[in-house]
Amino acid sequence: MNTTLKTLSIAAALASSLGLAGCAANTGSGNSAPLGHGSSSPMASMAPSANVDHNQADVMFAQMMIPHHAQAVEISDIILAKPDMPAEVTALATKIKAAQAPEIRQMTGWLTGWNVPTMMSGHSGHGMEGMVDDAGIDKLKSAMGAEAARLFLEQMTGHHEGAIDMAQQEISAGKFPDAVRLGHDIVDAQQAEISQMKQLLATL
Repeated sequence: MNTTLKTLSIAAALASSLGLAGCAANTGSGNSAPLGHGSSSPMASMAPSANVDHNQADVMFAQMMIPHHAQAVEISDIILAKPDMPAEVTALATKIKAAQAPEIRQMTGWLTGWNVPTMMSGHSGHGMEGMVDDAGIDKLKSAMGAEAARLFLEQMTGHHEGAIDMAQQEISAGKFPDAVRLGHDIVDAQQAEISQMKQLLATL
């Protein structure tokens, strides 16, 4: 299974499992704040009605960011499974996973509410900037120690840069308020994490 197909499968599994876990916890507060990056309401804005005002840019943003986020979770899981990682690297991977996994569920909820597919059929990865290819994933899996930490930081930096580009496109062209707000949150959070990762790379 190539990286794109595997990532799509991971995204679907994450969205499904998070959705099931979230059903029992939903308080029905109606708060529609974005998830993950500082939101206090992780269950909010899961499934807007089909007639909520949105456009094709919102749809593309969610459909592309779901597998993009799923790969970030996958990469984080790889590094978290390795022994003897620097504490700062482990903490960062944990933070990224904790932020992006709920956002996958949020975006899946939007697409479901809009009655559009949550995955782009036949999507080959074109346009998903910053995605790590099969060789890069395999290299990260086999690396150990400082080399694994360095690879993680380099790969995640490029991955974040791609997500920021996609989020900025949503900010410029999107219409659905929660999606535009999530775009701003992604830009703010991931720019800060890029700065942190560059600092960590300098210490390795």
